Amino acid sequence: MRMMTRWMLALTAAVMIGLPVLADEPAAVEEKPKGPEARFGVAPPAEDFIPDELQEPVSQEEINAALKRGVDYLLADQNDDGSWGSPTRTKGLNIYAPIPGAHHAFRMGTTALALAALLELEPQFPETSEAIDLAEGFVIEKLPYLRRADQTAIYNVWGHAYALMALARMHDRNADDEKMQSQIADLIKQQFDMLTRYESVDGGWGYYDFRYGAKRPSSDSISFVAATVLVAFKEVSERGFEPPEAVRKRAIAAIERQQKNDFSYLYGEYLKYSPVHPVNRPGGSLGRSQACNLALRIWGDEEITDEVLKEWLERLIVRNGWLDIGRKRPIPHESWFAVAGYFYYYGHFYGSMCLQELPAEDRAQFAYPLTRMMLERQEKDGSWWDYPLYDYHQPYGTGFALMTLSRYRVDAETASE
Repeated sequence: MRMMTRWMLALTAAVMIGLPVLADEPAAVEEKPKGPEARFGVAPPAEDFIPDELQEPVSQEEINAALKRGVDYLLADQNDDGSWGSPTRTKGLNIYAPIPGAHHAFRMGTTALALAALLELEPQFPETSEAIDLAEGFVIEKLPYLRRADQTAIYNVWGHAYALMALARMHDRNADDEKMQSQIADLIKQQFDMLTRYESVDGGWGYYDFRYGAKRPSSDSISFVAATVLVAFKEVSERGFEPPEAVRKRAIAAIERQQKNDFSYLYGEYLKYSPVHPVNRPGGSLGRSQACNLALRIWGDEEITDEVLKEWLERLIVRNGWLDIGRKRPIPHESWFAVAGYFYYYGHFYGSMCLQELPAEDRAQFAYPLTRMMLERQEKDGSWWDYPLYDYHQPYGTGFALMTLSRYRVDAETASE
């Protein structure tokens, strides 16, 4: 009787939670589709669609005017030493930033993003040349001394990564300057060394180490930090500078460990036992899936197909509210899905790079609505910003947005030809 009772209880429990129950004859198993397109498990792609009204073309005059206003903002906001940003405009809810090293990292990352944007737009706006010369001088002088703030704050990885992006563009601009080419090459190699030195023990990179504060950071890899570095690695590799192979492979493996079935990504590997934590859900991953998918694709991951990129660009459009609600909130991760404001323009920037991976005929459906989002969010002074970070947020947000809007503009023109 006791054994029968236990068996009945087990059967009841199995039925209630959906486990299979043995029968006399094995039930036919329906064959499931294979491949990355079949892996979307949280919300089928068919549930999302881009309304027709969002796909109306945006005039090139309007886009160029917005770019001009953003460029003018950066030119007016540049510091005398060629950098952008400062540790001023403090508030009662400042992000953890041990002085002075955290601000060295913030300023270098901000300057590199602003410089990269101006370097891309210099052919269209030649009035940026003087500011670019000044900013290049700042990077060459200060970048070799960038280090982590202390054993806990490793914000310098952002400075190293975005400096590589700027250096790639500086390399193109100064192709005929032998001295500058040599300086750029030395700096790129030094960034490889620094990113190897500050690599997390599990591969990839984080920006905090609250465990042991070891010489080699003991923090877990953060998915989108690894993606940021890998994209920068790819850009300099295309100029002939190959990053350390073992470091690159460990970073790729770290991102892959954090990938979920629907191509959303854990915020960091420390959350691997909380896969349905809000920040790890698709809405929480909306600002980093673009970067992680891009990083894996450009380094040869065949699972990141055009369909995967299109699905997440569609989500970036139709579910943009989850990112937008977090925009400009002073406390990180206080919004729905634990979204932090600083993911907004970051996510759009890497989304624009994903867009360029697609065939030209597939781009307009995404480029037009995404362009409109950038135009609508430009501030009255010409800047863009998404999170109040001392005096860094406007120049870094503007750098992101200018490069984003420029890529959307090019793709819109291509698709309309």
